[in-house]
This record gives sequence, structure tokens and C-alpha cells, in this order.
Amino acid sequence: MKTLTFILLLLLNLPVFAAPHGDELYLRHCAVCHDVNGMGGVGVPLALPSFLNSVSDDFLKKTIRYGRPGRIMPSFEVLSDAQLNAIVHYMRHWTGKPSPVDDTRAVIGDKKHGAELFAHYCAHCHGDEGYGGHGTGVTFSRKRELPIIAPALNNQGFLAAATDAMIRNTIIHGRKGTPMASMLAAGLSESDVDDVVAYIRSLDQSSETSSAALKQSMNKKDDEAPTITVESPYSVEETIENLKEALIDQNFTLIRITPLEYGLVPKGAEDKKKMVLHFCNFDFLFKALAIDPRVGMFLPCRVTIIEKDGKVQVSTINPRRLSKLFNNHELDESCDKMYKVYKTLLEDATL
Repeated sequence: MKTLTFILLLLLNLPVFAAPHGDELYLRHCAVCHDVNGMGGVGVPLALPSFLNSVSDDFLKKTIRYGRPGRIMPSFEVLSDAQLNAIVHYMRHWTGKPSPVDDTRAVIGDKKHGAELFAHYCAHCHGDEGYGGHGTGVTFSRKRELPIIAPALNNQGFLAAATDAMIRNTIIHGRKGTPMASMLAAGLSESDVDDVVAYIRSLDQSSETSSAALKQSMNKKDDEAPTITVESPYSVEETIENLKEALIDQNFTLIRITPLEYGLVPKGAEDKKKMVLHFCNFDFLFKALAIDPRVGMFLPCRVTIIEKDGKVQVSTINPRRLSKLFNNHELDESCDKMYKVYKTLLEDATL
């Protein structure tokens, strides 16, 4: 029958659409953070039976669609519903068990008492008011005995994806293979757990969670330019000397000065009107790496000086743009500080 349908489509000159392959989509979009086999890295481990067998397909699809705004997990609004289904279907093969049935009933509890219990039992890992653990899943930014960073529970994406029943089940049973222990074993009653769930759900309002707010956040265009660029009234050589002085004033260490074409053309043939200054503030570097090791992709710092058509242009990467790409609100303050430093450097060198 399938063969006959295919032949008919060809005869009618209609397009034949192949079903999306979940394994390929997972490798392309997910494996870099969650590992090829779903055992985690920057992202949480997905293949743990204690996780996968306790969350529904709907939770997984909404998590991929919405992401976790301000955390490491980005939103994948570009994926179609069919692609989401394919990825989730592929993930299920790790345990071989079907999706649990969602219980969408609201949990009724005393959120005021839940807040007290949360502060005592949960905030140590999940942060005050559920803001989540610090750092990423990479060992440089977390204690080595912790396999994952505790998720943010007041997050728009999490609250939109998780049902009360799922949150309750997690608190009661914990997550085997992670630091999340059973809170019944820790001393809470089931009534206490209901109160904690009520408190966590109350964070929904404080984070302004809604489908509309999430979609608006996902579709918001980034108005930050990828680079900071200024023109210099000086020659390339003079601009470089000005930058060297400005670096010292900002407590940076000059590492080296190289032609932009270094390694791309034969040695000695580089254009000396295109140069790059490499520099670093090592104290800032280690603090930023502890927040998110991905910062290392654009460190040490660089400034590029290019003369074209008699005009000298000075540019550097825009840390504010990178902060948004990394989707880690902890980086925002550091990247904003770095943006101001870069602006000062370029302005001092070109005044």
C-alpha cells in the first residue's frame, strides 16, 4: 500500500515528504549539551529512568519548545510539531517505556507554609524563591560531586511545561541518579508536599508565566549588534599604541599582537593594515568561566584594527549579544560590565 501511494504521488507530480528522523534531530540540536546517549553535560541527563519514566511527552515537547528563559536551555521555536514528536519519540527508546499519562488536576495546598518548607528543604539546591543552582552542568562551574545543577523552579518555561502532579511526584520520589532525594524520606508528609507544590506554582504569577509571554519572549528580536565598532582618526600604528595604553588603564594584560591574516597566508605576506590585539584580565576571566565555561569560546579578548580606503576601523565582539545567545541570566551582569569596558577601550584609543 505504501509503495502504491508513493507511485501515485510521483505520477501526480506531488511532493513526497519524508518523516523527520528523531535520532538525527537529537544529534543536531540536543546532543552537544545533553550527550549523544542522553547522559548529560552542560544540560541535565535525559536518559535517566527516574526522569524519563516520570515525565510526559507533553512536558518534553513544551520544554524543547519553550526552553528555560534565562537559563542554559534555549527555546527551539524553529522546530515543527512533527520534529518535536520525532525527538521525543527517539528519547523514549532509552528506557523503552511509553509516556506517562498527564494528570492535569491542580494540587491544593497552603503556599505560605510551603514557602517556609521550601526555604528549609529546597532552597539550598534550587536557590531562594526557586531561582535555581548557580553555574552550568560543566564541572568548572559547579562542585564536582554534583552531577547536575538544580533547575530553576520559578522559570517561565518550567512552569508552563510541568503539571502540579509531576512536580508533586518528583518531590515525593526524588530523582535516582541525581542529588534530588525523596522529600518523604527527608521528613515531609504528603500534605507538606502539597504545600510546597502550591508555593512553587505561586511563583507562576511572580514570573509572569503565560503562553503569550513565552511566545513574546521567544519571538523578540535581538537589537544588539554582534560587534562594537568605531572609526579611528589615527593610523593603524598609532591606534595600536593608543589601545596598548588604554589596556593598561583598564587592568588588562596584553598577550600578543598579530596580523589578522596570521596562519592564513605565507609568513611575511600578511597585511600589516589588518591587526589583532589579544589581551586578558585573568581575574575577570576565571569569574566568568565559573559562571558559564562557554565564555571561553570568545576569550581571551580581542580588538581588530583594519585600514580600508584610508579609514581605520576598530572593532570587538559585543558581549551583550553573546550573553543573549548563551541564554544564561547569570552572565548578563558580567557581559554588561565587559561591554562598558570595551566601549571605554575603543573610545580612549580613538579620541
